[in-house]
Amino acid sequence: MDNKDILLLNAQSVGMGEVSLQHTFTMLDVYDFPNANLEPYIALIIQGSIDQELLLREKEKIRKFVDSGKVLVFGGHLFLPWLPGASSFIPKEISSHRDYEVNFHQAHPIFEGVDTNELSYRKGVAGFFARGHHPLPEGAEVLLTLPDGEPTLYIDRVSTEGTLFVSSGNALLGYQDPAESTGQITKRLIEWIRNEYVHLQQRSVAQ
Repeated sequence: MDNKDILLLNAQSVGMGEVSLQHTFTMLDVYDFPNANLEPYIALIIQGSIDQELLLREKEKIRKFVDSGKVLVFGGHLFLPWLPGASSFIPKEISSHRDYEVNFHQAHPIFEGVDTNELSYRKGVAGFFARGHHPLPEGAEVLLTLPDGEPTLYIDRVSTEGTLFVSSGNALLGYQDPAESTGQITKRLIEWIRNEYVHLQQRSVAQ
């Protein structure tokens, strides 16, 4: 499927858990973001290695985009207040690799049939999915947690007129290996984005 109506900000670098993957998104250099026209896009995907100081300067533009009934996906460690409703990343205090194990808080189509061990470990090493959390905005829907209940992935339909999909790890763009239970996550995320956008636009018309 052509996904040119989904905009991926290019950080010009790749952080842990991020990927330079084959995709059909429209890519935009983050330093071109201030002058970019966001009207054609249904969603904005932002990975954690992005320049957050620039995004802080552009937080009103980001807010306006989401408030127009759009979807924003972020995966990473927030340390500046540019994302509506979100709080800064809190690292997990660990005593064992098991402190990084990911758990399902509730079922969701993106993760149907997924083995949480494949999220938690890579080549036997823990912590590739998430090493901490963002405190939860009031009313947000938690999908994944760490062992002590810290929310590592949530959906926020309350803080804006759109939808925020926020991970304290990565933006779920690297799960495309058909040999693993996680192999459909990226595809399902895109499907979810499209369904969510349709729902948001229908709600807007109804209002």
